[in-house]
Amino acid sequence: MAVDGDSGGYRWSEVPGDQLRWGIAGALGGFSRRAVDPGDRKAAAVLIAIADRGGEQGIWLTERSSGLRAHAGQLALPGGRLDPGEDAEEAALRELHEELGIAVARSTVLGLLDDYPTRSGYVMTPVVAWLGDSPEPTPNPAEVAVVHWIPLSDLDVEPRFVPVPGSDRLAIQLPLLGGHLHAPTAAILYQFREVALHHRATRVDHMDQPRFAWE
Repeated sequence: MAVDGDSGGYRWSEVPGDQLRWGIAGALGGFSRRAVDPGDRKAAAVLIAIADRGGEQGIWLTERSSGLRAHAGQLALPGGRLDPGEDAEEAALRELHEELGIAVARSTVLGLLDDYPTRSGYVMTPVVAWLGDSPEPTPNPAEVAVVHWIPLSDLDVEPRFVPVPGSDRLAIQLPLLGGHLHAPTAAILYQFREVALHHRATRVDHMDQPRFAWE
């Protein structure tokens, strides 16, 4: 792997797909992730699904349907609440199938990132899976309005940290898709970039969310 002296990591974009897969798995396996007891919050899971397009790796990002009761129209990773008896991996893969029509085995899971408590009453567990040359998504219109494929290279952007009215914590924003992606999705993808791609232990659970995500 090519060493990147400026970042202290390696140039993941120069690594072939198979090596990148095992590099991500190794980084997640060596990361001491933080688990959060949901308590009064609801346990949920989201999936960072790494898919191949013409030899380039990227992830699926959805725009939530306008008919949903909560967070309609917002950009999000596939995911949702855990059903009784499910763990985070099972829930994340089920949601991928329900939202995007893509069914993959549990063996595609590479690891987990830190749990992220949200202002809206959830504890989200980010699950990372390697889909490889997966089929194109067929979004469920009841849940997903638009699907975006985001090349991993697009995550190497400079984050913004902005104040939140009524909070003493800053929120993170990532420039994506001609605008800004907000937390919790922005925080989760930032940690994914730092931990899985650049092998830098980074925490994000202290980062707040914008007011519109509190409900």
